[in-house]
Amino acid sequence: MFIVPTLSEKRPQRKRVPPCYTVGYTRGMNTDAERLAVLKHRSYELLLANRRYAAAHQYTVPSPDTYPYQWLWDSCFHAIVLAHFNVDDAKKEMRSLISKQLGNGMIPHMIYWQRTAAIDIDWGRPDTSSITQPPLLSTAVRAIYEKDGDKEFLKEMYPAMYHFYNYFLTERDPRGNHLMSIINPDESGEDNSPRFDHAMRLPPRHTLNENFAKRVELIARNKTCNFDAPFCMKQHFWIKDVPFNAIFVQGLADLAHIADTIDMKEDALRYEARRTEVMGAMRDRMFKEGLFWTLEGPEYEIVPVKTWAVFSPLFARILTDEEASRLVNDTLLNESEFWAPWGVRTVSKTEPSYDPKGFWRGPVWFAVHWFLYRGLVEYGLFEPAEKIRNISLRLIEERGFFEQFHPETGEALGARNFTWGTLVVDMFERATGASARSGAEAAVSSSSSR
Repeated sequence: MFIVPTLSEKRPQRKRVPPCYTVGYTRGMNTDAERLAVLKHRSYELLLANRRYAAAHQYTVPSPDTYPYQWLWDSCFHAIVLAHFNVDDAKKEMRSLISKQLGNGMIPHMIYWQRTAAIDIDWGRPDTSSITQPPLLSTAVRAIYEKDGDKEFLKEMYPAMYHFYNYFLTERDPRGNHLMSIINPDESGEDNSPRFDHAMRLPPRHTLNENFAKRVELIARNKTCNFDAPFCMKQHFWIKDVPFNAIFVQGLADLAHIADTIDMKEDALRYEARRTEVMGAMRDRMFKEGLFWTLEGPEYEIVPVKTWAVFSPLFARILTDEEASRLVNDTLLNESEFWAPWGVRTVSKTEPSYDPKGFWRGPVWFAVHWFLYRGLVEYGLFEPAEKIRNISLRLIEERGFFEQFHPETGEALGARNFTWGTLVVDMFERATGASARSGAEAAVSSSSSR
């Protein structure tokens, strides 16, 4: 997601984000209910401040200065949160996203509605990138539907979802082994994750510039094969990533539910069958000694780098209850590995690549917390789920809406006015329901006592 703004370019007018969006906005709040109300208010205000309009479409940028375009999974996050405030805005976010769907069904990971900054990577297309991102589309659409029960919206979105998920099944699994491949680290949403170091021929410790140079080289090779996924993965970068496949599994479950809701019964059965196949393949090929591992190359070799990816199958309920409990107790809550004073490290502290300030190489990210929270709640592991939710709230209150955070000190890192922090609203809404607040207020009290 690297963007290099040019100082000479005139930016469009945007709503100024007050300082209270960044830190300390709950000072003086007397009750837990007030704190939650302010959290929701400031989250919505940030989403409004980051809203943009172009070509009859409405979308939200992740950060006005650092990421001034539309991103695939970011828009899905935005829609999920917006549905708690204004369901029509959530629908508009999805409509703008699918409007740039390619003929083969792929949805690009970036859309350049307005050229407000220099794009440091040439993806070979004038108005979008040529790669995709984790398939959260149906998960976001289902979240919107659950707020207003609008079946017409599901029918409107269904063709795009059908072609999007079919694209992965046909183009990203050329061997028919039921695992989806990515052709570039950026498709994972975790551009610099050490899971990709070996495939990119990088050592565990390297600079941002070295990583960027390797990714640019890969993109140049992708261009030679016209970003044709089956060919590109065989020639240049063949990764079957755990979070990507876990998100795909959940996406198929949500798409099956949507298809059933609009009386596409045969499609629903087909999606459920594909979901079962992908889950089975993940367990057969990725699951070793209680952990899921990303795979590399045509021989599906395990990438032995321990990152938050080992927890991502919780999101799609791929683990058994016993496996989930063991994973959480032995690994997630292990302070020498992932559990830190300010949240969950994205890379185990025991890894040579661990860097508490490195991009996707150790810091805390709100999206990771959101995936973990949803998964833990699904397994009834409420205590660690509440810990993650409460730490997330503290980060916003004491540090602000930033891109990532130092797991040991809580230092805010990366882009300012970054929208992923608004996912904390969804955590509280899922915990309490739209009409109940007592549980959320108790959780805030718990976070206050830390």
